[in-house]
Amino acid sequence: MRQKRFKLVPALAATAMMGAVVAACSGSGSSPNGGSSPSDSAKPGASSGASSTTYPIKTDQMLTYWAELPGNLTGVKAAHGEVPFFQEWQKKTGVPLKFTTAPVNQAKEALNVMLASGNLPDMIEYNFVSFPGGPEKAIKDGYILKLNDLIDKHAPNLKKYLKEHPEVDKMIKTDNGSYYVFPFIRGDASLMVFQGPIVRKDWLDELGLPLPTTIDEWTAMLKAFKEKKGAAAPFSVNSKPRVLNDFNAGAFAGAFGVTRGFYLENGQIKFGPAEKGFKDFLALFRSWYADGLLDKNIANVDTKALDANIASGATGATVGNAGGGIGKWQPLVTAKDPKAKLVAAPYPVLKKGDTPKFGQRDQPFTQGGMVAITAKSKNPELAAKLLDYGYSEEGHMFFNFGTEGVSYKMENGYPKYTDLIMNNPDKLAPAQAMSMYFRSNYNGPFVQDKRYIEQYLALPEQREAVGIWQKTDMEKHQLPPITPTQEESSEYAKIMTDIDTLVDEMTLKLILGTEPLDSFEKYVDKMKSLKLDRAIEIQKAALERYNKR
Repeated sequence: MRQKRFKLVPALAATAMMGAVVAACSGSGSSPNGGSSPSDSAKPGASSGASSTTYPIKTDQMLTYWAELPGNLTGVKAAHGEVPFFQEWQKKTGVPLKFTTAPVNQAKEALNVMLASGNLPDMIEYNFVSFPGGPEKAIKDGYILKLNDLIDKHAPNLKKYLKEHPEVDKMIKTDNGSYYVFPFIRGDASLMVFQGPIVRKDWLDELGLPLPTTIDEWTAMLKAFKEKKGAAAPFSVNSKPRVLNDFNAGAFAGAFGVTRGFYLENGQIKFGPAEKGFKDFLALFRSWYADGLLDKNIANVDTKALDANIASGATGATVGNAGGGIGKWQPLVTAKDPKAKLVAAPYPVLKKGDTPKFGQRDQPFTQGGMVAITAKSKNPELAAKLLDYGYSEEGHMFFNFGTEGVSYKMENGYPKYTDLIMNNPDKLAPAQAMSMYFRSNYNGPFVQDKRYIEQYLALPEQREAVGIWQKTDMEKHQLPPITPTQEESSEYAKIMTDIDTLVDEMTLKLILGTEPLDSFEKYVDKMKSLKLDRAIEIQKAALERYNKR
């Protein structure tokens, strides 16, 4: 194996184990094998061509497992071995595991060091699309295994699920047809949408205003919030790590027919910030800023500042998640005003009655994650059987709900979380308690179940929000999880690092008024000089390969 030190490309590098709040708004509608509520004694389903595994497996072989600890457990537990889920997983599968816990937010660096050393564990939990050159390069370099034969012979549950869901099967392979991870799959449409506009409904009612659906209604609402409610920052959003951080899905730019990134238009790939609609979007926010409707500190708003704005009543409208947004902010605003109420608003349009073109929507498989088996694994067959457990009926229940009688109880065929999760005696927040006993509120090698989100979103306003935000045409314009080739990867990353930096600069300067709006065309010319057309070419080629998978 090549033991060469390398640097992960910053623009693409991202760990699969991201913070739980974002993934917390995602899941799977039914058991991957078609079952709805199997008991702990249920055996995994088998698939033709692969032998069924009976759990727990009888083995004295210990496997090694490398991963970052869930973000929700920061400050709660220091290592995987201390977490009840990972202890119970070993008992249920019969496979002893030795964990290496990567430092929080340093998984990329830790992986770099480990791969360079050549001392690899049996399994690595990571987003291998972010590997320089992609998964095929990681396979070629002898870091991870191509999993096709292992899945065919030793993972009947995953194999069965993929056969029944060809659209997901297409997503989790490379262009060459290589499987490279046991994937995390969002198993229902309700788990793919979790973010959108949020407003103070009590203020709307008090002012006699409708829930805004158009840009004009938004402008009128924000003016009323400023003038009649004394809101110092009527509209504010997170701008860290980049300006308007939560706008990539086209939160307001969508009203003008564009998003912050790449999208499909009549079969052609477009880049929103280079289109005229983006100038129109910037013109709107420029006017809002000039009129005091947009947070005057918009360039520097981080999570803490946004929380403070919403809690104090300085802000009455934002963009956020159902779980980590409405769920977090509702108690904060209620503490100041018992009548305060946050609700979702539709993605805005220009013409009343139109369907929003864009909105936040994840894919069933979010690029690259979850667990790879390394080329150094002592027993890849056993590792495959261990990982296949998550796609069995029993494993599906365990990964999504934990252990029956401990973290959930069956009530009329429905797995209902216990007070250990929802009213934890140690004062852990539900998201923290969930991460202690199962994995459905972040990710893992399993299919997420929508019955998790139905309980995680405890407030009716949270559940209603998902339905409101789902009503867009995003699916028609969304690129599938395409990937550049090994050769294209570094070229694409360099181009987009430069272009994204330029777009952030342009966005800020034109909104704040430090440059005239007419300089937009100058920025578009600059994007082209930075090889935007080449980036679109690479995306187009990747899309053509994806469609041939």
